[in-house]
Amino acid sequence: MQLGDLPGGARRERVRWTLLVVASIALALIGAWSLRSAIPRHIVLASGLRDGMYHQYAQRYKEILARDGVTVEERMTGGAEENERLLRDPHSGVDVAFVHGGVVRPADREKLVMLATLYYEPLWIFYRDNVVHEHFDELRHRRLAVGSADSGVRAFMEPLLAVNNITSLNSDLVPLVNLEALRALQAGQVDAAFLLGPAEFPAIWQALHDPELKLMSLARSEAYPRRFPYITKLTLPPGTIDLAQHIPGQEVKLIGTKAMLVSRDDLSTPIVNLLLGAARELHGSQGYFEALDEFPNTAMVDLSVSADADRHHRFGPSLLHRYLPFGVAAYLERLIVLLVPVLFVIVPLSKLLPQLLRWRTRSRIYRWYGELALLEREVGTRTGVLPVEQWLGDLNRIEQAAARIRAPLSYASEAYTLREHIGLVRRAVMAKAQDGAANANGDPENAAG
Repeated sequence: MQLGDLPGGARRERVRWTLLVVASIALALIGAWSLRSAIPRHIVLASGLRDGMYHQYAQRYKEILARDGVTVEERMTGGAEENERLLRDPHSGVDVAFVHGGVVRPADREKLVMLATLYYEPLWIFYRDNVVHEHFDELRHRRLAVGSADSGVRAFMEPLLAVNNITSLNSDLVPLVNLEALRALQAGQVDAAFLLGPAEFPAIWQALHDPELKLMSLARSEAYPRRFPYITKLTLPPGTIDLAQHIPGQEVKLIGTKAMLVSRDDLSTPIVNLLLGAARELHGSQGYFEALDEFPNTAMVDLSVSADADRHHRFGPSLLHRYLPFGVAAYLERLIVLLVPVLFVIVPLSKLLPQLLRWRTRSRIYRWYGELALLEREVGTRTGVLPVEQWLGDLNRIEQAAARIRAPLSYASEAYTLREHIGLVRRAVMAKAQDGAANANGDPENAAG
């Protein structure tokens, strides 16, 4: 091994390390960029009917997410029941939907998660009668507007009607919803209408201000949450809707559930964060039933809660999303996710690889040390006819192999020591050969020497 080769070996080692680090960072950058292209810039939101609150809120979500360059396509539907079916269908194209408690059946909940609850949706029971009613079963044998097949009110009402023994066999269940149900009630075509939603909902607001209609106060409102965990007891104090017109004229006991933003469990984390930010902007104020900052919330209703949504609700947006545009923050988050594992690999390797390189370099040197030691032992113990030429040939082969070893400068002493030992064994071979020749010639002086 030439002296000039040693600095070159050290340089090669440094170059290999530099290339490893640069390649790792480059791969992380490329991976983050490819993941950035996978961040959705377009989502489909299933809302509801044109005269419903879900449609109105869908328009607001569209405006808010557009600020961050995400397009929200609204899919208008028949209501929460249809929204739930669309979410369960992976080919529907729907990513997010408005749903409320009591719509998704237990057997259908596996792939769906709740991102947040948004507001209370009370059940309003309006009827036309001179007699005050306080129980569901008092409406048995009547014509009842219970919502259309795709509406959330129908899905919400079916178990409640069943426990009160109100069925299609003893009552006329008319599939009307929202304003259609109200108009039918005002025209006397039905005896009662079940409406589900906030007080600001147009059909509910009009019904509350119609002096010909009565609003049922449920005497057993506390019993329903015990039977149905997704139901909440609600109270509407006198004058809450309109103090000047005394609406309602007395306290009304209601039951209801919560509106939810629901998605499949594979929705992109950045989109979840955007939706939660929009929900906080839209639903954080005080309402007729909602306390200030009570919503959005991630307390479970009847669907499991998204881990991303719960984390965002508890800790807020990440530092990157607070101060950087959505696209930049999402890209940097992915870059960090990719770089951290790379660093966890590189740092241990930075300690392990030098040891491996040192072992590899020394193993190339010590390999010839082993062969040299065997040869030295044979030279010292061999008697009789001596294979001097073979020994010298083996030494030449070992010396040539040692000269081809390329090692960093730090291993130069070990390489030189190997060459010195080769020289020592060669001298021992020559001495052994001379002794053998002297013995063969019968020269006792030389044999002794």
